[in-house]
Amino acid sequence: MAYAGLSTERLTLAGAELADEVGFDRVTVSELARRFDVKVASLYSHVKNSQDLKTRIALLALAEMADLLAAALAGRAAKDALTAFANVYRDYAREHPGRYAAAQLRLDPETAAASAGARHSGMTRAILRGYDLTEPDQTHAVRLLGSVVSGYVGLESQGGFSHSAPDPEVSWSRILDALDALLRNWPAPGAAPAPEAEPEPAPAPGEESAP
Repeated sequence: MAYAGLSTERLTLAGAELADEVGFDRVTVSELARRFDVKVASLYSHVKNSQDLKTRIALLALAEMADLLAAALAGRAAKDALTAFANVYRDYAREHPGRYAAAQLRLDPETAAASAGARHSGMTRAILRGYDLTEPDQTHAVRLLGSVVSGYVGLESQGGFSHSAPDPEVSWSRILDALDALLRNWPAPGAAPAPEAEPEPAPAPGEESAP
């Protein structure tokens, strides 16, 4: 029989709060049962196992971030939209580190298709349409944005920039400037790099070089 007062939604939210407190990797049904002061068996009416609980937390985090993105991007375009988009992920990771880690959980194809992940992708592509990017460059740019934002947020959360100058806020701002410049000047497919200038020949012995 289900324990009175418990529900899948309540346990998922409690699991998300636990993830923020102790880390997503330490979230288990057993730990959650201890928080509610009930037997582990009492929770199996609502979640199958710890993996099911973690998947539900991941889906919650994806949905929460999608809602925040939608609100942040409303009425914005180009650089303003890019900045708002990146800041949502960074701020969410700072406020909810466990949830943010949960959002990186690899989901099976069916679960992923039904998740808010599609909303994230759609909003990312909406930003890139403001830069006049079409396929396949749009997909390349989606992957670039994901890599840069996820990489910076991950390194920052691990203290990677804590003991060096300049301040991480300055670097973050400059990185967004650089991304905006790159997206506005996206290279054409197969564009070859400009040839390097050949060095001037050395003067023959006894000759003076031109000023």
